[in-house]
Amino acid sequence: MADKYEQYSQEELIRLLRERDRKPRFGLVWERDEIDHDNTLNDDFVVLDVDPSLSCGDAPWKNLIIEGDNFDALRYLRMTHASKVRCIYIDPPYNTGNKDFIYNDRFVDKDDVYKHSKWLEFLYRRLLIARDLLSENGVIFVSIGEDEMANLALLMDQVFPGMKVASFVWKTRAGAQIAKDYYVSKDHEYVLCYANSGFSFSGTQKSLAGYANPDSDPRGDWVNYNLTKGQTYKERPRSYFPIRNPANDIWYPCNPDRVWGYSSEERVKSGQKLQAKSMEQIISECKVLWPIDDRTVTYESYAQLTAAIEAGTAPKNLRTGLPDIEFFVGKKIGYGTPRYKQHKSELRRLQKPLSTWITPRTDVEKETGDSEQVHAMASGFTSDGTALLRRILGENDFPYPKPQSLIQELIRQSTDKDDVILDFFAGSGTTGHAVLSINAEDDGERRFVLVSSSEATEDDPGKNVCRDILAPRLRAAITGYTYQTNKGQKGVEGIQGDFAYVRAKRLPTEQVFSDIQHEQVWLALQLIHFGEIAPNRPDSGIQCLCRDGEILSYVTKLSMDVIAEVQKLAAGGGRMAIYSWQPAQLRERVHAVNVSFEKIPEFLVARFGGAK
Repeated sequence: MADKYEQYSQEELIRLLRERDRKPRFGLVWERDEIDHDNTLNDDFVVLDVDPSLSCGDAPWKNLIIEGDNFDALRYLRMTHASKVRCIYIDPPYNTGNKDFIYNDRFVDKDDVYKHSKWLEFLYRRLLIARDLLSENGVIFVSIGEDEMANLALLMDQVFPGMKVASFVWKTRAGAQIAKDYYVSKDHEYVLCYANSGFSFSGTQKSLAGYANPDSDPRGDWVNYNLTKGQTYKERPRSYFPIRNPANDIWYPCNPDRVWGYSSEERVKSGQKLQAKSMEQIISECKVLWPIDDRTVTYESYAQLTAAIEAGTAPKNLRTGLPDIEFFVGKKIGYGTPRYKQHKSELRRLQKPLSTWITPRTDVEKETGDSEQVHAMASGFTSDGTALLRRILGENDFPYPKPQSLIQELIRQSTDKDDVILDFFAGSGTTGHAVLSINAEDDGERRFVLVSSSEATEDDPGKNVCRDILAPRLRAAITGYTYQTNKGQKGVEGIQGDFAYVRAKRLPTEQVFSDIQHEQVWLALQLIHFGEIAPNRPDSGIQCLCRDGEILSYVTKLSMDVIAEVQKLAAGGGRMAIYSWQPAQLRERVHAVNVSFEKIPEFLVARFGGAK
């Protein structure tokens, strides 16, 4: 047992014990090493290198494909994109044991006794950093299957406390895949959704076709709406009372199974206040639609009233045993049901809320023929994702890609036109394709950041999913492609877009000051300030970029010509950020209140480690 702790110092052992003492006694617990976790975070620095030959479109590139370990990429993005990402979608390995989860360059076997702990720790490290990337109205979606759904939900609760929104369910296949042992077909998967407090779904557009103004109401169009709500008189006794039409003195008993949607001022206790309008108010405002030419009845005694109830001839809301039934003796009682006059101007939102049930597209087309009338999002099956990937690349080297329609619906519901979308388990690039397609629909300028490892293992060291599947798929989507059908060849026009292909690389912290390249510094600075990148100009002593009145400059080589250029840029007004290896010398020669100076690489190193 002593050998297990020999690599730790006394200080590290004390800290390890304290961390274990602080662990929750209730909730999700797995095998993890906090010292190893912290060392992984702090042992090195991460840089990105652009590969123009694998990039697509002209610089500056707005979209990013990062080849590398997504843990490294996330640490880098925390330096450049902290609190800037509106939507994260990931489809992590499901940990089924069927060669879907690589850990330390080997697939985790289904019989591995630490299978769940390895998977949880693997995700935990990445989700902690991902949380720092979300904007104040940001949202994260995580796809998962049956095997780890319960564990993932507990893990998400721990990483994103108080942020749970919903668990969406979608049907993965049209047919059945029956498990012989239990005779059950697992044909659904889940998308867990967690978000910051400023987030809200867009919803689906409400149909306003029923709104009209047949009586020329000066308040505008209205619709005949329900005046009751779905609680019984026992559940909401204060909402159970009779109401009277002041125009004709007809009384209407309340439905004991669906009480009124508005409370009475007479039922409010002393000191209490109503949160909404009272029934008396909406009656006085002529917001109640009283039955026209209603049939009425009057009972002169309690015995006559109860006899009519027993005979079934009394108005349907009158029943024996109900409170205050004797109130209706001697009253003119209506048989109809009052309704509510709801004006369009009263609607808080013009959208319907989103259902957590994601409807198969085939069912939508079959049942309604019009997806605009469906309350739920609609998605294709996994087979649709496979078919699209085969159509674009002519091969099927990536198993079970998600249908593009699923991710497209999630992004459409959760983002605006200029948001950043991140996928750090990008696989075949479906998320990037979905972003480009939505932009084409609404002329948006959403940007994607996709992270994918090569997925190489000791047994298959030449494998590179990012280079050979993800990038070619998105390049084909942008430039256009052709594919074979039963009737011949068909062409698909390209979607407007671009991407820079970059590779993540680790630098030992002690070597950053000597080994970091100007190209790597300039790329990071562009992403921090503008979220887009252009190649470095190696023949110039200063790199410069201007966007929306802000000037970004990086001085790579100090000279009199460079100083003169900086002075000229600073004199032009507008905010200017100057990064240099020798900022003190520039500060002596450039005097302007609109200019800030930062030292490189200290600025990046502090920002990289300061967001832990």
